[in-house]
Amino acid sequence: MSIALRYAARSDVGLVRSNNQDSGYAGSHLLVVADGMGGHAGGDVASSVAIGHLARLDSETPASDIVATLEAAVLEANQEILRRARDEPQLHGLGTTITALLRAEGKFALAHIGDSRAYLLRQDETVQVTKDHTFVQRLLDEGRLTEDEAERHPQRSVLMRVLGDVDAEPELDLSLRAAHPGDRWMLCSDGLSGLVSLDTIDATLKQIDDPGECAEALIQLALKGGGPDNITCIIADVVDLDALPRGEEAPSTTPQTVGSAARNRHAPTAASGPAAKAAALTREEPEVPYEDEDFAAEEPPRRSAWPALAAVVLLLALVGGLLWGGWAWSQRQFFVGTDGTHVVLYQGLSQDLGPVDMSTPLEVTDIPLSDLPEVTRQQVENTISAADRESADAIIARLERAAENNRPPLEPSDAGGASAATPPASDAGGASDAGGAADESTAEQGEGT
Repeated sequence: MSIALRYAARSDVGLVRSNNQDSGYAGSHLLVVADGMGGHAGGDVASSVAIGHLARLDSETPASDIVATLEAAVLEANQEILRRARDEPQLHGLGTTITALLRAEGKFALAHIGDSRAYLLRQDETVQVTKDHTFVQRLLDEGRLTEDEAERHPQRSVLMRVLGDVDAEPELDLSLRAAHPGDRWMLCSDGLSGLVSLDTIDATLKQIDDPGECAEALIQLALKGGGPDNITCIIADVVDLDALPRGEEAPSTTPQTVGSAARNRHAPTAASGPAAKAAALTREEPEVPYEDEDFAAEEPPRRSAWPALAAVVLLLALVGGLLWGGWAWSQRQFFVGTDGTHVVLYQGLSQDLGPVDMSTPLEVTDIPLSDLPEVTRQQVENTISAADRESADAIIARLERAAENNRPPLEPSDAGGASAATPPASDAGGASDAGGAADESTAEQGEGT
């Protein structure tokens, strides 16, 4: 039996927040929701870093290593978040939840920390698979609160376990589960699960077959409930490829990245419903400065213009300093992308600021984009962020090995050519050199594997 996923990822900033600190990723082997926290910028950074590390797993992984592989990637993401908090004081306290599913050979590895959730619809019953790592959940487990009291508790969002600048050694919930054809998985941030009941989630998962439409419907329900938080939702159906009806296409393997980790982080992926339109109508327009009609243009004020001019100069200097500081920071960032034909190392940010190009190519590598496996090629096209130049070089080295392993083997030469190219057996030095080369080739292949 050959298993695949039919998936969709959606995210919305909600009706109250000004920016989206959630991130989500859905691919043929990996599903992740990360809900960032830690101020206006910190949450964005934490969830994006987590998605950036985990997205590298979106490929075939031996089932025997799947849980350990997922755990290692989450802990590496935690170390990167801690490094960012240490190097950038303004990010102090940043963190993120993680709920991730990694698929291999008909099995799922599940890693979870925080209060994002995973739900499973199997045989007409939807169950919550993960348990929230919150203060209120602890009180529930101890029998000190009822379910009704927990829903109204003022501290229901206080987290006890997260990734990031809180705990250097986070404790993950890890498990291994079978991937049954017909299963439907739903991963979401608490912006959805905090407003939409399990009964409503169950009914929606059963009623709407298309994963994308189902995810959008669930987000609209959260928006109708007030949408006070960012809302991210991933729907994934487990499909038996051998049982597909004739003529039906296999599920797409194109990854979907949403929220703050997306290339255009401010573009909503689900905000076209009635609730979102109503919110747009009710948002207050900025006040227009009052204009004194008794003040005629031909009667300028008699006050000196110097204070206003000095204020303008100071404002311009402040704006210039902020722009320069932002530019200097951006040039300490690196990412790996493509010029359309080859893998390229860039310095700066992958997002442009209007007409201003925020990145410059540092190195056009010899790695043809066409030599990479399809999933890896898509990740390069979407750009792969790196913490520093050393990390970027390591990414390029991995891509070079992936390209080498993906190239078809060389055609064998004819017998005459092989005979002519083979050195005499009596040449001991040549035999030794050939043996050494073979050993090195074997070692390199081992490393690539």
